[in-house]
Amino acid sequence: QVQLVESGGGLVQTGGSLRVSCVASMTTFIAYGMAWFRQGPGAEREFVAAMSGFHHETDYTDSVKGRFIISRDDSKNTVYLQMNTLKPEDTAVYYCAATRRTWLTRTINDYEHWGQGTQVTVSL
Repeated sequence: QVQLVESGGGLVQTGGSLRVSCVASMTTFIAYGMAWFRQGPGAEREFVAAMSGFHHETDYTDSVKGRFIISRDDSKNTVYLQMNTLKPEDTAVYYCAATRRTWLTRTINDYEHWGQGTQVTVSL
């Protein structure tokens, strides 16, 4: 049973920074593509960023390019999302997700495993 556990969410002011982390339980973490999605109040879950396994290619949604950075430490089975210059519209529950697919994907249904989410709130 694969488990993903997010941490690091919280309350931050507009323009501030926050880093969320996700620790995964699978032993073959290095082979998994990892991603972050978010779901704001009254909104559907949306793609934020992804990093492929092995070659660590990345993909970002346009609204976070230049502000957010996805990274991973395969020795710690952990993926991170560094969020800078935060805006109130970044307020959401942030979910970590994992896929065995070897290509980058933004499609929710391509991800087999999900964490429970961590709340990020950006105040004015």
